[in-house]
Amino acid sequence: MDDFVPADFEPPTSLVTDDFVLEPLGPQHNESDHAAWSSSIAHVRETPGYADGSWPPVDGMSLEDNLADLARHAADFEARRGFTFTVLEPGSREVIGCVYLYPSASDQHDVKVQSWVRADRAGLDQPLAGAVAAWLESAWPWERPDRRGR
Repeated sequence: MDDFVPADFEPPTSLVTDDFVLEPLGPQHNESDHAAWSSSIAHVRETPGYADGSWPPVDGMSLEDNLADLARHAADFEARRGFTFTVLEPGSREVIGCVYLYPSASDQHDVKVQSWVRADRAGLDQPLAGAVAAWLESAWPWERPDRRGR
């Protein structure tokens, strides 16, 4: 498999807007991340890009299992296999969503882009998707993103 990003590429580690801040997702976000998605399972499952219905799990998951998931995402980021960002409330450590950048399984695309926000921040769904689309164009090396219909 070709490298997901060029060897000399330095992945961005933040995106700051007036409405949200993105930083790499990691174990330090466990409790807030778990609270964010588990409070919004139905909303996340209705978000474009989650049509297969496998995530988030309808019955949730334990905090320990969530921590393992976050550790996996952090390891992927470190190994440059995929890049997952937590979406934070500006000026806070409160998780309000997530953005995933992973290799596409399709020959038509080089990156699969998925994002979600908590149900109580649903108004940020489109602004987040738009900001990520612009960020992909300006700061990332991919030319054919699959933005899941957004």
